[in-house]
Amino acid sequence: MTDFESAPTADPAATTFDTIVVGAGVSGLTAARFLAQSGQRVLVLEARDRTGGRTFTERSGDVATDRGASWIHGIDDNPLTEVVSGFGMRTVEFTVGSYQPTGRPIAYYSPTGERLSDEAVALFADDVRTFDMHLATAVQASTRGTTYEQAIDAALSALGWNPERAERVREFVLHRSEEQYGVHAGGLDAHGLDDDSVDGDEVVFPDGFDQLATNLAAGLDVRLEHVVTGIRWSKQGATVATAQGEFSADRVIVTVPIGVLTSGDLAFEPALPEWLTQAIDGFEMNNFEKVFLRFPTRFWDENVYAIRQQGGAGKWWHSWYDLTDLHGVPRLLTFAAGPSALETRTWSDDEIAASVLDALRGLYGDRVEQPDDVLVTRWQDDPYSHGSYAYMTPGSMPEDHDLLATPVSNVLHFAGEATWTDDPATVTAALRSGHRAAENILGVALPFGGLVTAF
Repeated sequence: MTDFESAPTADPAATTFDTIVVGAGVSGLTAARFLAQSGQRVLVLEARDRTGGRTFTERSGDVATDRGASWIHGIDDNPLTEVVSGFGMRTVEFTVGSYQPTGRPIAYYSPTGERLSDEAVALFADDVRTFDMHLATAVQASTRGTTYEQAIDAALSALGWNPERAERVREFVLHRSEEQYGVHAGGLDAHGLDDDSVDGDEVVFPDGFDQLATNLAAGLDVRLEHVVTGIRWSKQGATVATAQGEFSADRVIVTVPIGVLTSGDLAFEPALPEWLTQAIDGFEMNNFEKVFLRFPTRFWDENVYAIRQQGGAGKWWHSWYDLTDLHGVPRLLTFAAGPSALETRTWSDDEIAASVLDALRGLYGDRVEQPDDVLVTRWQDDPYSHGSYAYMTPGSMPEDHDLLATPVSNVLHFAGEATWTDDPATVTAALRSGHRAAENILGVALPFGGLVTAF
């Protein structure tokens, strides 16, 4: 624990602060908490009627469903692990979220619907691992503007496998692109999955990931339903405009998603410098939705944590994750990712569920039951995100992530999952970026353990 000064008592009538944070997601709350603990007068403005941003948990009875972020992808040497442990948040190991060929037991089904033997799965997993080594070489050799799909094809060409063998691996890697970043590999930069590997187990939160935001927000001056429409800034400070009035500060930390920055809904006066807008334009928000189905009984494979369908039948619905053990309720999770998310964007929840059930019947036939409940997320239509998280478009560079976080005149600071290079699109990235913004403003090193200190 670190000894911090007590944060000043919030004054609901105050309009002038040391720092204003735009957005009460994990990055914004992390920065705000560190700054408030240092003695700064900090205001957090949040457009939604809740904290958490894209960590959003829905509760029904004893079941907590994370509509947004679900996993810590790799708990080793991860400051997020330290923080959630410090807050006493309960976790369960569930190492399949990184879309690896093996991990916890996975039931693979062939293009014709037969379950693959353990030997066949082992051979397939070896093929994926061999391919990934060649893919790393192809990515490293790629010129600017090369897509991830082009890098995939270059790596497969170098291996010289027969068409069927190559197609199974190509299909797997295309699905990995979709499930990891919610975009077809043809729209993703070749370096867009450089962060695919994880260190250590992956964990989920049976009581809900939103507890993190709740804990981070405790004691802060967070004003909900304050939609920020404009930021006027100069070297002397900034004024932030909302429907409820204007607020001024020496510095502003902007943590809104890339989708908001590119939407035109948030105006900067003067305009942001060209080097920053060019970096922003190198990213887009993805098309990625979760589909949860609760059933009367568990009719699928026993003792597995994921089910995967190969071939054309798995073009859209190719992976299901068994959530039963989290709450003792038979549930499967699948994803509408990339092309399938775009195609089904206007479908009703019932229409999406019917399509998923058709795919499951190709594996389990009449054993497939009608679900008791269906929940489909709609992040693509969320006006405060415009998607689930950001990805690199062809021509962008990995270092653009850090460029997004470069302070402007030491007045405007940017944070969020898209501003961290090593593991973007994660809550870890959001946490780290908020921490970096606070350190940049205060000019001192801040241990992550200090976040759990009450004030």
